[in-house]
Amino acid sequence: MPKILPQMKRPPGSDLPDVNVWLALSDTRHAQHAAARQYWNGPRAAQVVFCRVTMLGLLRISSNAKAMHGQPFSNAEAWAIYHTFQGMTDCELRQEPPRLETAFASLTLDASLPHRLWTDAYLAAFAIAGSIRLVSFDTDFKRFTGLELLQLEG
Repeated sequence: MPKILPQMKRPPGSDLPDVNVWLALSDTRHAQHAAARQYWNGPRAAQVVFCRVTMLGLLRISSNAKAMHGQPFSNAEAWAIYHTFQGMTDCELRQEPPRLETAFASLTLDASLPHRLWTDAYLAAFAIAGSIRLVSFDTDFKRFTGLELLQLEG
């Protein structure tokens, strides 16, 4: 489970971590845990947000045995992890921003968009419409123009 760290001065703005970042932060066994902690303790913004998709992704994947290499969290543990993050003063569940659907449509009308990237396009559109920086280990987000992206290495 994530540890709540003391408040420190953060750059203004908001970050929307991708599900892969939330999972890595939540599980010390995760291959990218150290890199996620480095982000969390370093360059994260003043406000860190979940959207409904990242909240559901954290709950769904962290409780999936196959995705968690045979060591999933129970449903109750998954909820406890989410509530731990939500209990932090600088973390919130953000509602969909205005103009999200317009931004989402503009990113998905491209016929070359692979079907596997619809959720990534939604997260990118959420970040663009909400003027939020997206944080991910996933390099597929580089394809979305107008997206402020913090690409984590790990």
